Amino acid sequence: MKEKETTSAPLSGRRAEAARNDRRILDAAREVFVSDPGAPIAAVAERAGVGIGALYRRYASKEDLLRRLSSDGLQQYIAAVEDALARDDGEPWSAFTEFMRRIVDADTHSLTLRLAGTFSPTEELNRQAARAQELNVRLFERTKAAGAVRSDIEVGDITLLLEQLAAVRVADEERTRQLRHRYLALLLDALHSPPGPPLPGPPPGWEEISRRWER
Repeated sequence: MKEKETTSAPLSGRRAEAARNDRRILDAAREVFVSDPGAPIAAVAERAGVGIGALYRRYASKEDLLRRLSSDGLQQYIAAVEDALARDDGEPWSAFTEFMRRIVDADTHSLTLRLAGTFSPTEELNRQAARAQELNVRLFERTKAAGAVRSDIEVGDITLLLEQLAAVRVADEERTRQLRHRYLALLLDALHSPPGPPLPGPPPGWEEISRRWER
């Protein structure tokens, strides 16, 4: 017997407008707070072209808005790692490099660079972060087990290297993307090369990395 096909009902006019407003607010908040984490929430309303009342109806405080941005970034990151892990074509290095390119384009690490320590994470955010780290370890260890990554690199190194790429920023958005991928190509070559002289100092651990989110 053929299963009945189901389709989601389209949003009503009012709900569709609310969804568009929410998207505008989140896009504006990302631009404003990545540029200046100390900016007031009114700057987000102005950038989004919505009234401050409309913004506060969705987000009761600046912290709520920062938490939502961080949650969205984590969800993007988790989806990218899950997709990379789902690739089982016998080419773990290819899956890893595609993942790295996708994350650079998603620019999730700009949120870490600018927002870490500016608000108090919720338990849900902590769970998302732990899930992201669990997947990080699985992807990295699979790539390393294939002999595709220098033996003296650890998963924490990848996190901070992605943050370094996110720190590359010039006035033009497309030029920023080009430069980030230029340095990502150099980085991937270095990760894929045989080990040279021992790297100075131990790699960063998860506790060391996650502690930066504490206020």
